Amino acid sequence: MQKSITGLYPGTKFIGALFLGITAFIVPTYWYSIGAFLACIVLAFLAGIGPKFLRTVRNTLLVLAIFMFGIRTLFGGGETVLWKWGNLSVTVESLNNATTIVTAILALGAALLLFFLITPVKDITAALENAGMAPSATYVVLSAIQMIPEMRKQSATIMDAQKTRGVETEGKLLTRMKAFVPTLGPLVLSSIASTEERVITLESRAFTAPVTKTRLYVVTKERRDVVIQVVLIALFVLIVIGRIALWLL
Repeated sequence: MQKSITGLYPGTKFIGALFLGITAFIVPTYWYSIGAFLACIVLAFLAGIGPKFLRTVRNTLLVLAIFMFGIRTLFGGGETVLWKWGNLSVTVESLNNATTIVTAILALGAALLLFFLITPVKDITAALENAGMAPSATYVVLSAIQMIPEMRKQSATIMDAQKTRGVETEGKLLTRMKAFVPTLGPLVLSSIASTEERVITLESRAFTAPVTKTRLYVVTKERRDVVIQVVLIALFVLIVIGRIALWLL
């Protein structure tokens, strides 16, 4: 089952993520969004990354969701007041609106997180080249996706070097900030240096040569990918038509 999910074509996984995320905003009930979010959790466990997915959701989406839910509940307005203190109030309408929006954002964020966790970057760039994107453009996408992890790795290396010199890098927040600020200079300079090295490497491999490019790594779309994509697109069209029909009635 794990290979059945992780082995899907990147385009199929991306369409699935968009389907779960976008329909959470179209279907006018937060129960659908909650179901889409739970579906992402189930898919993550089936793909073998359940604990990692839950930790990522807890450290990113959950914090954002709690903050947005509090703001929209306290300042959302409404007529049926449940609690009031000064300018702050909680109403039935604000609770419903906050739950609807926050659960939809959770569903969209969880679907996109799941896509990036189960799809290697090299698969994404290979699929983009299959779709006709120029190699230079796919390289820009690849560099943008890898930028944050590489800078985090370089930052950890610099912090380790500071520790070996006896600099205090752990403890209270103020101590960490004092240790982090001096690392910004080496971090930026090392990033610029690595960019120059990449340019030299690409030029040495004739990356910009006006010839037909060959690839060592390719991904192929199978028959099941076509079936899944057609089913998802058809369901999406039906949901949009149903939503428009409900709006007109």
